[in-house]
Amino acid sequence: MELEEPQGIFKPITDYRPKLEEPPPVRLLTVEDAWLTSPAGLERDLDEFYVALFRFVRDPDEDGIVYRSETFRLFFAVVETPAERLDYRPLRIEIPLLRDFETALVEREMEYTRHKGLLPGQESITLLDPAGNFIEVSESRPV
Repeated sequence: MELEEPQGIFKPITDYRPKLEEPPPVRLLTVEDAWLTSPAGLERDLDEFYVALFRFVRDPDEDGIVYRSETFRLFFAVVETPAERLDYRPLRIEIPLLRDFETALVEREMEYTRHKGLLPGQESITLLDPAGNFIEVSESRPV
């Protein structure tokens, strides 16, 4: 099989449309933006937890601590004294691979609890963020 000789020089067309950045690979399983509280002084720890571990994107346009996921934003209300909790419901986060996330937790020597659900393949990990908020992490499964 022989290849044909090129019929001219290919000239790429410059695309002047604005580039859209890829959404973060993490989703908040809420119906709107989520709010959590944090004692003052934990900004670096929260960045390490949410940006480095979960791969949220820190939103520089907002005042305060705001992380962006594929679906919604996560706001932190910074308080000087520990906030009184009205409930202990976890913030639910969905990530692409639970196995890789668990490996990252083991490498960072973080405490967590792995849960198996009632249905086959239903698994999640529960842990505390640096501010003491409960986080439940599950894997996104294609339908």
